[in-house]
Amino acid sequence: MLIVQKYGGTSVGTIARIKRVAKRCLETQRQGHQVAVVVSAMAGETNRLLGLARKIHDDPNDREVDVIVATGEQVSVGLVALAIRKLGGQAMSFLGHQVKVTTDSAFARARILSIDAERVHAAFRDGKIAVIAGFQGIDEAGNITTLGRGGSDTTGVAIAAALKADACEIYTDVDGVYTTDPNICPLARKIERVSYEEMLELASLGAKVLQIRSVELGMKYGVPIHVRSSFNHNPGTWVVPEEKAMEHVVVAGVSVNRDEAKITVLGVPDQPGVAARIFAPLSEANIVVDMIIQNVSAEGRTDLTFTVPKGDLKRAIEFLKTRCGDLCDGGRRVVANDAIAKVSVVGVGMRSHAGVAQRMFDLLAKEGINILMISTSEIRISVAVEAKYAELAVRVLHDGFGLDKPPEARVSVG
Repeated sequence: MLIVQKYGGTSVGTIARIKRVAKRCLETQRQGHQVAVVVSAMAGETNRLLGLARKIHDDPNDREVDVIVATGEQVSVGLVALAIRKLGGQAMSFLGHQVKVTTDSAFARARILSIDAERVHAAFRDGKIAVIAGFQGIDEAGNITTLGRGGSDTTGVAIAAALKADACEIYTDVDGVYTTDPNICPLARKIERVSYEEMLELASLGAKVLQIRSVELGMKYGVPIHVRSSFNHNPGTWVVPEEKAMEHVVVAGVSVNRDEAKITVLGVPDQPGVAARIFAPLSEANIVVDMIIQNVSAEGRTDLTFTVPKGDLKRAIEFLKTRCGDLCDGGRRVVANDAIAKVSVVGVGMRSHAGVAQRMFDLLAKEGINILMISTSEIRISVAVEAKYAELAVRVLHDGFGLDKPPEARVSVG
């Protein structure tokens, strides 16, 4: 078998942990597998490098900032390769431009366009473990690019797809995907198997175990993803295509995302084209807009409310002022609130079960938690609430849908 293993920053955070990673890589190879290893920067290193850059330049979406932060992974791959050799194995490290991971030119949030895996296959033919830098690539002009936070997950799954690997093992500091954050709900249960669609929703809604683009790639190319701990050998959570049994689990998990902010543009004209004008500059700036509601106010005008990532709040407001000043009175009718959180329930079983939304709203109402905004998909219901109620909302929903129990013993809905 050909296995890709990805290790996060915590897993390679110290020399002792790097040695443990090297040992596990060799154990896998000695079981008869070809092994490619994708590693992140050591824990805290990317933040340290970004901190240095910010002392000079405050825009992280910059070519030179990518040059700086990409060095964290360069250190990691060299150390892991040396550790494997120290244990008697053979290894060769590769940076993004050596593999070659070609991306677009969106610095700090680049997307992978293609991967040339021939050098990795050559390493396999020589009996070597390929140790590949996550998070980084190179655009068609030869510039170093980075893939954004959690980008090493994306690199791992993309490498697995390019190599046609049998599995991509994502090693982290938790031993799988849980029904919610165990730090919020101690009775949260590990999920044995979760569909790509459910994991995609959970990842996009704040679950930190996997980066959303890695799940998208896994689903597109059919890469089985095994999320597991680098600190033990316990089975983790498999992320796989939807299976029949998954439909019987109405709600698979509850997630919370505190990284959202709410913007309201008050009193815009209630006429065609206004929404397009407001959202166009945000799209051009690669600012992701999530929940959207529109309320009719007075005298043929409406209030338009939407959420954006908290880190993009300042930029979003500036774009609205400069590009849509006539619609928002130069920004004076723009109201922002970053003290919100998005709480969501997810499950493929929602497609065939009614009453999930009603139960969710009833549970929150009984605790006096006011819902600010609502959005839905086929397998997900999300609500925005005041940030101070976020953890309470998660606990109430986790308990109310019986997620502390085995799937067969949970509360039926609809």
